[in-house]
Amino acid sequence: MHRVLVDNGSSADILYYPAFQQIGIARERLVPTNAPLAGFGGTRVYPLGVVTLSVTVGDYPQQVTKDVAFLVVDCSSAYNAILGRPTLNAWKAVTSTYHLMVKFPTESKVGELHENQVAAQECYIAVMEMDDHLQAMSIEEQRTVAEPVEGQKKRVFALERN
Repeated sequence: MHRVLVDNGSSADILYYPAFQQIGIARERLVPTNAPLAGFGGTRVYPLGVVTLSVTVGDYPQQVTKDVAFLVVDCSSAYNAILGRPTLNAWKAVTSTYHLMVKFPTESKVGELHENQVAAQECYIAVMEMDDHLQAMSIEEQRTVAEPVEGQKKRVFALERN
């Protein structure tokens, strides 16, 4: 799958509904959930449910396969999915924005994912042009722990297998 945002700031793994449909998964496989997600603009997005999929990352023999519990959301996005901390931690992955790559241990040395700069630029432009900005990133907490700091920017990049 292409157009996957690797976001070590996200507390959730998200699959957007159009990608869910394209994969051909029966909607009956969705497990109901009532945990709302907080979007960039503070809007709440309620997932359609949770689906667990087996995800393989890397190229043989430097690859890893794990089950990932995705929150499926029906909102617009330039991405097909977001991989957040739950999956990155399960993969024991290390991200490097400087090197634009992700590394993870495998049974056969270290696996790598490299950024596709063209896809990253296309996704960034598409996100900036979207009217609703409903990019869901984290599970909403019942209380506010910290307020965002003004002026902070986040680099967005997409990864694909080489």
